[in-house]
Amino acid sequence: MPLEIVTLPCRTDNYAFLLHNNETGETALVDAPEAAPLEAALKARGWGLDYILITHHHDDHIIAVATLRDQYGSTVIGAAADAHRLPPLDQEVADGDVLKILGEDMHVLDVSGHTIGHIAFHFPASNAAFTADSLMALGCGRLFEGTPEQAWTSLCALASLPEATIVYSGHEYTQANAKFALTIEADNPALIKRVADIDEARAQGRPTVPSSLALERATNPFLRAAEPSVKAALDMTDQEPLAVFTEIRRRKDNF
Repeated sequence: MPLEIVTLPCRTDNYAFLLHNNETGETALVDAPEAAPLEAALKARGWGLDYILITHHHDDHIIAVATLRDQYGSTVIGAAADAHRLPPLDQEVADGDVLKILGEDMHVLDVSGHTIGHIAFHFPASNAAFTADSLMALGCGRLFEGTPEQAWTSLCALASLPEATIVYSGHEYTQANAKFALTIEADNPALIKRVADIDEARAQGRPTVPSSLALERATNPFLRAAEPSVKAALDMTDQEPLAVFTEIRRRKDNF
């Protein structure tokens, strides 16, 4: 049975995710933006909290780690490369590591770019990837620390996951990202439909996260830097995908 995954809004626009194995009773949390809604969700379901998985060091992803660890005795897992600025880790991981948690294999991917040492967690058996601020719904995180080359390499690694993968990203930025995406591919039918679906979801107060990797490949401009239509729209037909991605990121930063 695939894991039960609960999407939890936190703070102003963050998301955290609870993962639960109904057979073993184990539960994990991806990122800890705020204690109260997470505690309430666990209490409502009668779940403990066996693991806390940290994607990167920004406060809006780690601020509640200590509170939750103290309350539930959770094992905290995060990147060895980021350990010096994360809450104390019980287990340090790196790109390519595979851990058995919640009864499944969890694959660790280095997705540096937004920050150095940012990691993602992929659960192939449940078709789930937790990407936080690397690959986002219709976007990617601003490059606060990494280079465009690092970010593009990270996005290519995520884009190579199976098409059925569901992407659980860290923020409700999708509507703003959609407005920008239309400046790159205004005639993309899949994007036009997605924008309408996003507007409807937000009007009804529904989250736009998670999203499917197939949909991201079809509509997310940051994953589409190698597409001839995107290159042509930017008058960069003869440019390499990295240069196209860099220009898209520059435009988004100034949008």
